[in-house]
Amino acid sequence: MSEQVLPFYLVCDESYSMQGPPLDAINQELPLIYQEIASNPVVADRARLGIIGFSSTAEVLLPLADLNDVHSIPQLSPRGTTSYGAAFSLLKRTIEQDIAGLKQAGHAPYRPTVFFLTDGLPTDDWHVEHKDLVSHGFRAHPTILAFGFGDVDPATLQQVATFRAFIANGDMSPTQALREFARQLLNSVVQSAVASSSNPSGTAQLIIPDQVPGYTVLAPDPL
Repeated sequence: MSEQVLPFYLVCDESYSMQGPPLDAINQELPLIYQEIASNPVVADRARLGIIGFSSTAEVLLPLADLNDVHSIPQLSPRGTTSYGAAFSLLKRTIEQDIAGLKQAGHAPYRPTVFFLTDGLPTDDWHVEHKDLVSHGFRAHPTILAFGFGDVDPATLQQVATFRAFIANGDMSPTQALREFARQLLNSVVQSAVASSSNPSGTAQLIIPDQVPGYTVLAPDPL
């Protein structure tokens, strides 16, 4: 039987409004996330993590990878405006390629999980790209957890999320809130991989947060 693997994606806003403490906090936490995952053989075997950054355009900063093979972690850099459409379009193409690659390598990939992070309003009409990404006609449609802070619009965040949205509630500084976001990403990857490896049936189990310190939970907007 092919071993199931769990693909995770961090899709992070790199627009100019993220300059300073927000991106600084994420850049400080990313190496710690990778070190923690790579140092745990059970997690490294089961989980794959990729990073996409977006502003006016989107790019794959770190391809979905076995973290034992990752030797350097990319840094997020502020640039441009906030095109959600570019992020969703690239994410769909990337997922298609990654799922095909995992299957070709003999793995059984679980449905991808996306941690989407933004601090402001989109500057484009992104709904068509988002619909294509989350449509059940797309067999690998991901589970999206949307995190927002700063000037983000709660209703927009709810539309992005397919499972749950979280908006910073002001109990923490932006830096603390971003570090908590990073911890939730790490915890989800680690706990999901450990639960999957210990499941007698061998099937993957996804563990994602119900509550996040410093954030208010928003239900996703019904389609």
